[in-house]
Amino acid sequence: MPALIAKMLKDLQLLLFFGFFISAVLLPFSNGDVGTASLYQPPYLPTACYGNDVSQFPSNNLFAAASEGIWDNGASCGRQYQVRCLSSTVKGACLPDQIIVVTIVDRAASAVSTPPLPDTTMVLANNAYSMIANPSVPSVNIEFRQA
Repeated sequence: MPALIAKMLKDLQLLLFFGFFISAVLLPFSNGDVGTASLYQPPYLPTACYGNDVSQFPSNNLFAAASEGIWDNGASCGRQYQVRCLSSTVKGACLPDQIIVVTIVDRAASAVSTPPLPDTTMVLANNAYSMIANPSVPSVNIEFRQA
């Protein structure tokens, strides 16, 4: 009987070790916030952040408009966020293993181009959206964190 208890304790220790190991490996990859993203169509000017200044747009055209949740009274202007597509109601909408970095250049609520879904967390420019999701899908669930 004591040998059985000793074996069970050893198995439990091994199980706990692997549980902590897996947690330590996987948790750093899931430390962002979760929200939704929709497509930001042209025209992009003027923006709430920089007006008609075309130099505000990054050369890679990876930019976005911020919802009220991340707008932060305009302090989000120029902030960069890592964004990846998590899921959608449409199967296969997300492009797997794609993470982009977008720069906030506008406020979604006052954007010249109104987003198709007004309650989205982040409205991504055409180029940015198509790098993580199928552009024919109007909205996707995303994970994002400040870069």
